[in-house]
Amino acid sequence: MNRVRLGVIGVGNMGSGHIRNILKGDCPEIEVVAVADRRASRREWAAEALPGVRVFEEGLDLIAARVCDAVLIAVPHYQHAELAIAAFGHGQHAMVEKPADVYTLQARRMNAAADAHPELTFGMMFNQRTNCVYRRLKRMLEEGELGELKRVSWLITDWYRTQFYYDSGAWRATWAGEGGGVLLNQCPHQLDLLQWLCGLPVKVRAFCHEGKWHDIEVEDDVTAYLEFENGATGVFVTTTGDAPGTNRLEITGTKGKVVCENDRLTFWRLGTDERTWCAESKEGFAKPPFEVVPVDTDGLNPQHVGVLNAFAAHILRGDPLVADGREGIRGLMLSNAMHLSSWLGREVALPIDEALFRDMLMKRCEASRSKADRDITINTEGSY
Repeated sequence: MNRVRLGVIGVGNMGSGHIRNILKGDCPEIEVVAVADRRASRREWAAEALPGVRVFEEGLDLIAARVCDAVLIAVPHYQHAELAIAAFGHGQHAMVEKPADVYTLQARRMNAAADAHPELTFGMMFNQRTNCVYRRLKRMLEEGELGELKRVSWLITDWYRTQFYYDSGAWRATWAGEGGGVLLNQCPHQLDLLQWLCGLPVKVRAFCHEGKWHDIEVEDDVTAYLEFENGATGVFVTTTGDAPGTNRLEITGTKGKVVCENDRLTFWRLGTDERTWCAESKEGFAKPPFEVVPVDTDGLNPQHVGVLNAFAAHILRGDPLVADGREGIRGLMLSNAMHLSSWLGREVALPIDEALFRDMLMKRCEASRSKADRDITINTEGSY
């Protein structure tokens, strides 16, 4: 096999974007041979735009037909684990769009199914891990350039969405259809990066405001406080209601701080470790000397194309993935913890009580609103 025969399950906003990238030739080791979508309009689009490609209504039928080597799952969140488990059961590799699922118990089932088929490739679409600034920042942390973690602050408010966006799909921004709002849709990338860079916190206290800026039932404004095992603290703030919004990540360690903003990294590098300076300085107000250093990167940021090319290379040659699918549960655990803390009105420890989270979520699903499907597909290019 020199090309991966791919089936794309869900050809809405994201799925059609992946297909466009493949058709442009950006993924030379991948061939789209089948698609599935429950919307008749998207099946009609596929039949016209993708001659020779088999079209299915149900993803499970596409998997059962065994016409693919691998599937890319780009459907509403509750179906992620179900479809990935089915793919593994039929001997097919799986790439899953973020988030891993809606709640961690489902992600655990998916991971267990992947573990039962170690010969199959399981990837997660964490395209932000391909961004040169985050890759360079991870290397700085791993190599100890910042010393021991003291504080992390991420203000990520440039996810602006209009009411039209939320009204575009019957499943969107409902507990029963999507399972959450900004934490489940826009922020899985940042939650993954946060744990990828700094590790998971051990405690979370969050405030999730539901329908604060839009006519929706799920959260569109979140502020969370985090505590890490070594005593470091963090703040995570996000919303889809701010314009123009900000994306600023600041990480402080004992050897300085680094700021990631506007696609650049800047390092305030201390001449002396702050803990040593604090213990040994004979002055009351003097700060340790520092220099401000722009951080060079390799400039590469292949995004979704990079994830898919690595997925194909792993299947064909065993090359490294951008993100193993089993890692998806970590950012989801953090997302679930924020929701659970807000619902309970108190701090929660990680790992959370996963059964309690599921039960509280299901109660919200029972009361979830019904929305009309407007059959709208939005081009997401440039929105991530």
